Amino acid sequence: MTHSGSGAPVWWCETAPTWRAGGWTIALRGDELADIRSGDVVILRAVRAVVRDAGWNTVPVSVIDANLGAESLVLQLRHEGLGAAVTSRLTVDLQGDALRIDWDAENLRDFDTCRVGLVVLHPPSDAGRAVTATHSDGSLERTALPDAISPHQPIMDICALQVGDGDAATMLRFDGDVFEMEDQRNWSDASFKTYSRPLALPYPYALRAGERVHQVITLDAPLLPPAAQKRRAEISLVEGGAFPLVGVEASTAPDGPNPQPSSPVGDFRIVELNLTTPTWRAALARAAADGLHLDVRLVTDADPAPLAEAARALADHRVIAITAFDSILHVSECSAVEGLRTALSAAGLAIPIRGGARSHFTELNREHRRIPDDVEGITITTTPLFHSLDTEQLVEALAMQRLIATQTVEMAAGLPVHIGPVTLRPRFNNVATTPQSAPTLTDLSQGYGAQFTGADDERQDARELAAWTIASAAALAVPGVASLAWFETWGPRGLRDASGMPRPVADAITKVAALAGRTLLWGGSPDGLLWAIGARGEDGDIILVANLDRTSRPLRLTGADTSPLEVNVGAGEWLRLHRAHSSTRLSRQWTGAPRVPDGTARDARSHHPDPRSI
Repeated sequence: MTHSGSGAPVWWCETAPTWRAGGWTIALRGDELADIRSGDVVILRAVRAVVRDAGWNTVPVSVIDANLGAESLVLQLRHEGLGAAVTSRLTVDLQGDALRIDWDAENLRDFDTCRVGLVVLHPPSDAGRAVTATHSDGSLERTALPDAISPHQPIMDICALQVGDGDAATMLRFDGDVFEMEDQRNWSDASFKTYSRPLALPYPYALRAGERVHQVITLDAPLLPPAAQKRRAEISLVEGGAFPLVGVEASTAPDGPNPQPSSPVGDFRIVELNLTTPTWRAALARAAADGLHLDVRLVTDADPAPLAEAARALADHRVIAITAFDSILHVSECSAVEGLRTALSAAGLAIPIRGGARSHFTELNREHRRIPDDVEGITITTTPLFHSLDTEQLVEALAMQRLIATQTVEMAAGLPVHIGPVTLRPRFNNVATTPQSAPTLTDLSQGYGAQFTGADDERQDARELAAWTIASAAALAVPGVASLAWFETWGPRGLRDASGMPRPVADAITKVAALAGRTLLWGGSPDGLLWAIGARGEDGDIILVANLDRTSRPLRLTGADTSPLEVNVGAGEWLRLHRAHSSTRLSRQWTGAPRVPDGTARDARSHHPDPRSI
């Protein structure tokens, strides 16, 4: 992540250079071949060469040289770090009308890896399309890409794929290994991923110095006509029950000079207490210091003694719910829930018990049958930056969050759903093959939890993160979702920094939390970039609108039993609208707008709506 001259983190990187040949176009985003188009239509979301270490961490990659020629695109790459050193040449050229992507890599150092090879990202718009897979024995399998997020690989043993039927079909051929496909929407990635080395083979595996990896992907697609011109963006908001409660996770950062705000943000605090570490008592005390109700998440190895001790400790706190996760599976499997139930009973506590997954929707999707039927709610969380750190991925994840929320509500079958904390980076590595770092002290001088096992992101300071969070609320707040939570209270992953200074995202969370107790107004997004969420109360409707596009966008708001509204939202900005029921008069409160050093707003023309739309 880079910074602007003012020191603020840069949200979007510079415009990606584009390579064009024979009707194909490819945007070059660092080492990624992105938005591979035939004519005006995206055929593949991306192709990338990846090297993973023994814990599935991605080895950093550098582009040593890039040559965008008339006949070919050539990247010289070096993957180095985490014990690995791999040099490679990635070449793209034409074979007739087809596109050939060739990756030739040499390993320079012995190391253990979980994956070295090309990955192909198919766009989420391929969901529901017919697919014919050619297997390694030459047999054909006719199926379709799933509409609902698939818990397991939808297609295995792939040598070739035909996506679609008739004149619009795309053909991909894979050479150099046997490939398979997974549904990356599980992790809120906007893609299906075809990758090599099948997961059924042992991993990690040894790659010796001097070994080469050579893989080729050949892509053939018709030259498709330009897509129909988009109509004006419109969002229709309808009533959807109670607006969700809003929470924030207690900080996991090391102790420091962190003055408490006079009015803590949100309705409740999430605190995760890992009972296998010595900091859990101090973490509980920190979370309780805000004076809000606690949503407690316990990580347990099924040892009854720590569970009993934790239950006794909770007797002195206002706990609205408690969830137990197995420390290996990261889901609320039966033994963890029953152990918790026994401990609460022995402590004389009647606290609602929830069940779910503490890592990603993936684990809930795959393991929900392990959760007992008698839990009183379903808990999940999600992070947009698991496989990729690009801002494009961060923004594209919003539409996938809507899919995750909807599918979780369906899976919950009437139980209330609780989503969060949503964080930019994972709070821990749920697929680690070796033990993760953990605190050894009983106090929080070194922090706990995500401070040891997670990662922070410089975009936590970006003003655009406020708009992203409003959009995330709009994506996740579907009927059936009872609570939402984002980020931590303070620290590198917090609403405030370590000194207590609010970040731009703090105002966005405050505005969303203020809608609790009203009636939810929710709707879809026309393109995954414009989002709106609202709430209805006795004093009228409050609507929050966010634009994650690179340019200012007009938007028409309809529904909610009111006359249409037309607004203009700046790039990376959000706004708050309030309209009283007794009047057609609309008051606009702009938030997240750029500020000059004296705190006054900039020239109104830069961020206020077009006055003609008032």
